[in-house]
Amino acid sequence: MRANAIMFPSPVPKLCNILPPPIEELDEVIAFMFTGVAQPTAEDMKRTPMLARRRYISAALEWLKTNHSDYADVQISQENLKLYPEEGPPVIVDFRSSVINKHEEATSVFDMEDEDGVHEGECPFVVHGITGENYSTLSKDATRAIALQHLIKDQNILFVGHGTKPESMFNNPQLFPSMMPWLFPYGLGGIGNSKIIGPMSSISQKKYLLMYHDKRFQTDPGFPLIPFNQEQIQQSSSASFVTAEKPYFAEVARRLMTLDKSVLEDITNRMMKGERVKPETDSEKACFRILSDIDTVGGRVKGSLTSKKYMRNNVWSLISYIGAPSWFITLSPADHPICIYFADKNITFKPELYFKKADDTYRLVTSNPVAAARFFHMMCKNFIKHVLGFGQKHAGLYGETKAFYGTVEQQGRLTLHLHMLVWIKGALSPQDVRDKILDPDSDFQWLMVQYLESVHQGEFYDGKMEDVIERIDGYQKNPEYVPPTKTMPEAPPPLCAERNDCNICDNCKALTVDDLVKCSNRHNDCSKSV
Repeated sequence: MRANAIMFPSPVPKLCNILPPPIEELDEVIAFMFTGVAQPTAEDMKRTPMLARRRYISAALEWLKTNHSDYADVQISQENLKLYPEEGPPVIVDFRSSVINKHEEATSVFDMEDEDGVHEGECPFVVHGITGENYSTLSKDATRAIALQHLIKDQNILFVGHGTKPESMFNNPQLFPSMMPWLFPYGLGGIGNSKIIGPMSSISQKKYLLMYHDKRFQTDPGFPLIPFNQEQIQQSSSASFVTAEKPYFAEVARRLMTLDKSVLEDITNRMMKGERVKPETDSEKACFRILSDIDTVGGRVKGSLTSKKYMRNNVWSLISYIGAPSWFITLSPADHPICIYFADKNITFKPELYFKKADDTYRLVTSNPVAAARFFHMMCKNFIKHVLGFGQKHAGLYGETKAFYGTVEQQGRLTLHLHMLVWIKGALSPQDVRDKILDPDSDFQWLMVQYLESVHQGEFYDGKMEDVIERIDGYQKNPEYVPPTKTMPEAPPPLCAERNDCNICDNCKALTVDDLVKCSNRHNDCSKSV
């Protein structure tokens, strides 16, 4: 999904002069509708987020007036506060009776419960929109038509209004403090506020906020995306232009001046609807010829099509200068104690993180994309430094690395992985490898097979898979068992490291990789599943 974030001001100036507002005016901006099989009780109300307590409201307003710059001129009305109930929602609760509280079109075939609800904890407030399998295959215009028909029939809707003009993302330091007050409780420190933070670029300030000590900016569902999306929009607005190759400039300019604008507009509208447009008439062919001759340049905009084009040019330039690459490597780091440390709020690093439950570690990593990106960046730098040995005094595991080129993309579970081309100094060209393999008098074939067998292994280190799994499952039941994926690696014993034939002592047995392979590098056979 590709989208851009746009911000509109909320129409709440009436609430900003006197707080809290009169309780009768609160119904104009807040609606609370309870759907279920019975009228909500007082216990049900306590579990909802729509609560108001006088002492908390008063304390919060006093704190904001004292500490928040935007609340300095706000008047706190104790008369209005006395009209609020001691506990419970401050607005009228509209109850709609229903036999079940599920939407059949949005219910999974494995959902066998009669109702959705909780016996303990908070009761979530869920807003339902147009959903279901009947709408998933419809186009944007078809979905819009269904929504318009729903409005014409005077059906129930929940609408959140906003201003007519969007907020500017240029030179607007109060944009984020106004939009995300929970992240900027003092109303200060917005993007571009040079009076508070001093001279700092917007991208540097965004990175600084993402590294804030309490990690509230990292775990917020909107902040890691919106500021950098704005960075892309700003770069594309100021660093993009249309260009054409010099030999064809005069011809392209002539065709631009004689282009049929109505045909171009029709093609654009059809493409926006998702249609596959094939030029048929001369006017349509002229439009497509223009699209192939000109190029929108935004090479400095990360993620743009032009930046990808520049990356491909870089790769072709390296191949032309050095030759064919020796290795194509895909690096996809798994979750690790360091990644869990980056995501956790504990500032003390403890390598033994196995005391955390698996669900807790997964929740930590998935709720903090910044931590996952930091861990991925660290692993890529260490791979280049230690495995490739690039720029170091030692050679890499593949030999002396002459050059490399890598690109990063996200995979299915939204984590990052790296694709990299590596050039090894003195490596044979593909043609040389082909000639040596086809040469019957050469030992190259035998040496190649020996090499492949030495670096690839398709079985466990110490026995068959069934025996290894049974043995590992047995000692995993020991309360003192430590999963290898939750601890830092240990260096080999110094005496055994000098010997190649030591595989029987207790130290070497403790360093077996079978447990690690079983946990992280084993594929399940799904061929028999239905």
